[in-house]
Amino acid sequence: MAVFPHHSARQDPRQQALHRLFGEHHSWLLDRLRLRLNCREDAADLAAETFAQVVALPDPHAIREPRALLSLIGKRLIFARWRRNDVERAYLDALASLPEPVAPSPEEHWLVMEALMAVDRLLEGLSSKARAAFLYSQLDGLTYARIAEELDVSVTRVHQYVVQGLTACYRGVS
Repeated sequence: MAVFPHHSARQDPRQQALHRLFGEHHSWLLDRLRLRLNCREDAADLAAETFAQVVALPDPHAIREPRALLSLIGKRLIFARWRRNDVERAYLDALASLPEPVAPSPEEHWLVMEALMAVDRLLEGLSSKARAAFLYSQLDGLTYARIAEELDVSVTRVHQYVVQGLTACYRGVS
């Protein structure tokens, strides 16, 4: 049986609620996403992701403000996409700055991006300075003194930031 069959008599109440939600709000959501993204295809992708998250909710009948929920999910997906683009851009800039350009295979690129996004998620709760200190230390190999200069903080503060980053990573993988 299809997820949204044409004959509502055969649908269970959950399917009816999802069908109604999709029918009443999909065009509205698509228009909002298109305005934010300036790209019809990206908007369609994010609308589909948004409704996939709604389908995963345990009780669609409990949704009292569907447009508010759809907006919230859509915004979160947009921000996640923007964040991923920022991380990918930084990675590509780092690759471009290497002395001998060695292009990774698509598989290697995907694996690196997945690893970078996992680290990004682990560090999500840290302040921007703590994130920067941790990344300067772990990725760039800068000394605490150099990081302190870069961030305009004390060496002791840099040590605290790096410990925060290590703790976040440890908690995330254990």
